[in-house]
Amino acid sequence: MVFAIEEINNNTELLPGIRLGYQIYDSCASVSMTVHLAFQFLNSLDLVFHTGKNCSQSGMVMAVVGESGSTPSISMSRIISPFNIPQVSPSATCTCLSNKQQYPSFFRTIPSDQFQAAALAKLIKHFDWTWIGAVRSDSDYGNNGIASFLEAFHLFNVIFHDVMRQSKKLFYMKILFEELSREPFPPRQWIGSESWVTNPGLRKYSFLAGTIGFGIQKSVIPGFRNFLLNLSFAQVAVSPLLTEFWEDSFNCTIKESNSAGKKVCNGTEDIKTLQTPYTDTSQLRISNMVYKAVYAIAHAIHNALFVQILFCFFFPLPLCLNSSLQILTELKKVNFSRNGYDVSFDTNGDPVAIYELVNWQKTMAGITDIVTVGLYDASLPEGQEFQINKNIIWMEGSTKVPVSVCSGSCPPGTRKVLQKGKPICCYDCTACPEGEISNTTGKVKCLSVHVKCFYDANLDTCIPKPIEFLSFQDILGIILATFSVLGACLTIITTAIFLRHRTSPIVRANNSELSFLLLISLTLCFLCSITFIGAPSEWSCMLRHTAFGITFVLCISCVLGKTIVVLMAFKARLPGSNVMKWFGPPQQRMTVMSFTFIQVLICTIWLVLSPPFPIKNLTAYKEKIILECALGSAVGFWAVLGYIGLLAAFCFVLAVLARKLPDNFNEAKLITFSMLIFCAVWITFIPAYVSSPGKFTVVVEIFAILASSFGLIMCIFAPKCFIILFKPEKNTKKHVLSKN
Repeated sequence: MVFAIEEINNNTELLPGIRLGYQIYDSCASVSMTVHLAFQFLNSLDLVFHTGKNCSQSGMVMAVVGESGSTPSISMSRIISPFNIPQVSPSATCTCLSNKQQYPSFFRTIPSDQFQAAALAKLIKHFDWTWIGAVRSDSDYGNNGIASFLEAFHLFNVIFHDVMRQSKKLFYMKILFEELSREPFPPRQWIGSESWVTNPGLRKYSFLAGTIGFGIQKSVIPGFRNFLLNLSFAQVAVSPLLTEFWEDSFNCTIKESNSAGKKVCNGTEDIKTLQTPYTDTSQLRISNMVYKAVYAIAHAIHNALFVQILFCFFFPLPLCLNSSLQILTELKKVNFSRNGYDVSFDTNGDPVAIYELVNWQKTMAGITDIVTVGLYDASLPEGQEFQINKNIIWMEGSTKVPVSVCSGSCPPGTRKVLQKGKPICCYDCTACPEGEISNTTGKVKCLSVHVKCFYDANLDTCIPKPIEFLSFQDILGIILATFSVLGACLTIITTAIFLRHRTSPIVRANNSELSFLLLISLTLCFLCSITFIGAPSEWSCMLRHTAFGITFVLCISCVLGKTIVVLMAFKARLPGSNVMKWFGPPQQRMTVMSFTFIQVLICTIWLVLSPPFPIKNLTAYKEKIILECALGSAVGFWAVLGYIGLLAAFCFVLAVLARKLPDNFNEAKLITFSMLIFCAVWITFIPAYVSSPGKFTVVVEIFAILASSFGLIMCIFAPKCFIILFKPEKNTKKHVLSKN
């Protein structure tokens, strides 16, 4: 601190022309002494401050560097905060001090325990340790530190076995290690907090070799070693603190009255010959925190003076006098770099948290060295804060990471089941139940298998289910599509034959207009079956069912019309009958259109209210997903089929009644056979459709369409084509009208 202040006083850029004074108090690590000193400089308007070169001057306290411990810092902050006196601590790490409502004027250059706890939790999780014991002191530092530690463990999903004992501070750790060194005990892997893990005084305990932990970043302060070694005897004599240090280091006394058998210090003692932590500047950690604290206050004063100059230019002198409040305000905004180290504070008064991961490694000579093996930088993005860049030597000189678990990790396919009456890191591994998996080790609970995938035999992998539908690449799809095209081609060829011979008696005798309309509807029936093949989509689902329903009704309506024509024709032969006048071509067309319009109306209502839509059937098979069309409204679907069945049954009854009429070529017989096939196909279709799984439901539907369509064209038109093409002698009016 003295070095930093003298460096600032000799700086021509920072606070030029202004000298900082200081007064150093020894609180003796006592809270009561800290409180006493805080009240002392609050109640004294004019304190005497050292300004260097054995000079002193009176003034008011503008800022405080300290305290070292968390508990004294808490007490001091509560006293001086109401007076807006900024307090910058170089080593108080309690997370509680980040609370600006309770400690509004507190700042620190050392990271909060919250960051250290997060770093330790990530370190422990990195090495998969779950059986951990924690040692703490019964103080604000210890209690808040362990609370932050446990909170970080829960945040990073690390299981913590809570074994607490009294100690964490350096003072208590020395006592603990001293006791442990007296009697042999099983090897333990120690994880140190920053409060003791970089303390060279503890390296004498051999059982601590292999210790790892996070310490304050090691630093270099140019000129500091020379400043320490240039300490003169005259400087020592006027400073109680330096007097105590000098007497202890050289085992002498400066004042002859206090000699008590000791030799008197005469000034010839050479500080450069000392081999103590005082002269060792290779491990400057907390010293750099003090250095940064002093510079932070200096920068705040510098900025406050600049604001004061501007303010006093406009306002009277009493209103612009500098105060600790101005320094407190500017301290929140400081942001500078010194010797390569950045200094700034967040809204909680905390600096950016940077720790070194240190490892206590034994050399060949048996000396324990504190070696930096990694870094933790809380300012880096999530997942990149923690780095290990050197090999770690563990307890007993091992290079293998120690295992610290109550129970081993449960393998994939199993989950943890806690052992009754034991800590939460003690468990058994149980296989996942059916329908659940665990794809990583150490799972607390198994995951339900997604409906779109199934698990393998090891219960550790969710395998995506293949999607199945009747495609044009399937053998069944190719066969059915081929028959659909063949049927359509056959119908077109039949139409061409009928057109070519449209004036022949056999074509004219069977109502050529209805015959051509029937052939067109049959072509559409064959082609509509193709819409059932391929991946279902919203349009294909709606098209396939409605097109099928309308074209089939059109087809059956034509057959029904032809059947009625046959009956009416024979009724017209009776003497005095004029029945054909009431069922001529216009009435026939109206009949077909009326029957078809009813089906169009049914389909329209179905599409408007609840149309078919594509779905992924996840329940039909465990190992695959069926892509199919949902009916939307089952009532609509069965209404369409029911209407087709009703017309077919009516047509079948009329055809049966007309089958024995005495023409040589009675079309009613052909219609009877076609309707018999049609009804047989669709009666067997219903149970087959309901019971067929997956894509075979579509196969059954296409098969029924094709079978009934082929039945109609083969029964009604094949005999006529045979006569037209191969028996032209029978294609005469005389033969057609003659009786059997």
